[in-house]
Amino acid sequence: MKMERPGTGSHADTPPLLEFAHVTVMKGEKKLLDNLTVCIRDGEHVAILGPNGSGKSSFIRTVNREYYPVLGTDGEVIFRVCGRDVWDVFDLRGLFGIVSPDLQYIYTRNVTGREVILSGFFSSVGLFNHHITPEMEERADQIIQFLEVGHLVNRRMDAMSSGEARRFLIGRALVHNPRALILDEPTNSLDLHALHTFRQALRKIAGSGVGIIMATHNLHDIIPDITRVILMRDGGFFMDGPKEDVLTDANIGDLFRVPFRIREEGGWYYASGY
Repeated sequence: MKMERPGTGSHADTPPLLEFAHVTVMKGEKKLLDNLTVCIRDGEHVAILGPNGSGKSSFIRTVNREYYPVLGTDGEVIFRVCGRDVWDVFDLRGLFGIVSPDLQYIYTRNVTGREVILSGFFSSVGLFNHHITPEMEERADQIIQFLEVGHLVNRRMDAMSSGEARRFLIGRALVHNPRALILDEPTNSLDLHALHTFRQALRKIAGSGVGIIMATHNLHDIIPDITRVILMRDGGFFMDGPKEDVLTDANIGDLFRVPFRIREEGGWYYASGY
């Protein structure tokens, strides 16, 4: 199944998917994000790696405009998506498919897998009285086939394993053909079988033309298709570059403040020695 959008790709004449400069986000007196500057282009596969509490989820909420930056003192604040500063929030959120632990918690209820995927058209939890068109049904069927979950479509979410439920949330995120799939701690609570299945699905998505932006504290979440890694701690980005340059013993040890030995096997990275 093809999921690429016309005109996407990392071309010099295409506005970046995300362009932030000097973005600081406050919640009350607490600083959630501290002077972030980053540019992510259409079609890029990027991992944001950092310990729990580093600001990764806050960054995702800022991308989705649940949070907004404050006026900065370090330079002009740039807060653009696809070259635009001003968006209707509903239109903006249609550009991204987001899967998070909070969403999975909300969906632990009596809703079938198929209903979950279709609910992505409406950004709702369940279908309620929404009108489902034949085109929506056809798109849902494409996603179900693509993710190989046809045998689970009539099972309730509260009767699925964590791994099964997460694939339907990915289907919900993909149903409106987003520019990027944004994943927040995507493998939490997955056993080894579910982790393997999830990784295979994610690699398939990465190869289909949809960008991947992953926020994680787990090194082994970073699939081989991800070529760029950003390190995050204390609300700020402090390293950004090609995966092989960033994922080193010294850098990861400094990030988590624990001595590590990093090894690479077939494009996958693992840590030991802590």
